[in-house]
Amino acid sequence: MSTIISSARLLAGCILSGLACTALSVEVAAQQKVSSPDFSSNQVAWFGIGGEYVEVPGGPRIVANDPAHPYVPNGAGAQPTYRIADLTNPNLKPWVKDVMKKDNAEVLAGKIAYTARSSCKPAGVPGFMSFGMFQPIFFIQSLKQVSIIFSGDQQVRRVYLDVPHSVNPKPSWYGESVGHYEDDTLVVDTIGLNTNTFVDNYRTPHSEKLHVVERWKMTDNGKMLEVTFRVEDPDTFYEPWSAMRRYRRVQQPMHEEVCAENNQHLFDYHIPIANKPDF
Repeated sequence: MSTIISSARLLAGCILSGLACTALSVEVAAQQKVSSPDFSSNQVAWFGIGGEYVEVPGGPRIVANDPAHPYVPNGAGAQPTYRIADLTNPNLKPWVKDVMKKDNAEVLAGKIAYTARSSCKPAGVPGFMSFGMFQPIFFIQSLKQVSIIFSGDQQVRRVYLDVPHSVNPKPSWYGESVGHYEDDTLVVDTIGLNTNTFVDNYRTPHSEKLHVVERWKMTDNGKMLEVTFRVEDPDTFYEPWSAMRRYRRVQQPMHEEVCAENNQHLFDYHIPIANKPDF
């Protein structure tokens, strides 16, 4: 009889222990959910620092300016110039160098170096990371989606949380972005990008095999935001490469700005124009 009672007590103890472990797991999961980084509350705006990607040490070179043609930005007290890519970069495939060589020559001959910002076009990924220097980016975070908005002309990226990629996503300007949180970091994986965008401000093209993984994380006690991203495109680059961009925190509401209207008085910036109404 005592053996039966002891066995019952042991079984009850195991059940209670299992319930306690389950409850603890639920509590830990809830704590992890609560501790996800908050990039969006209290009207947080993030201004990009500098206009260039920052190279991550130890990896392939990123595309940079040709030293023979220094880049002069607006407001520098000298005649502004456009960015001219250094095509000695060994990570670029031959077809990429051919396209960029022709583009460089046309720009040096007087052509406008069209960018997503000047043309009011979607920047794609990772081109979106070149935005934010003068007009900030904003985040809207929910349980199922993170929206990243460039306030310059309200371009929106949508990151769908805790779901897999589609089997064959149709190529689009911003592709298909899925993400998840790893402690204090938002990890975003993007595929399905069309070839209408550039990889950077040097007008580097890419193929539809482009695959970008971003890691967004706050630093300096929440005063700074840092994104490190890895770019892989076997048809464009010999090796995957990584870069980083930093943003500073400012408390301000999002202001509406219209980009596409009234921007053709002096030059044709190749702004997209619909050939039929969409309503």
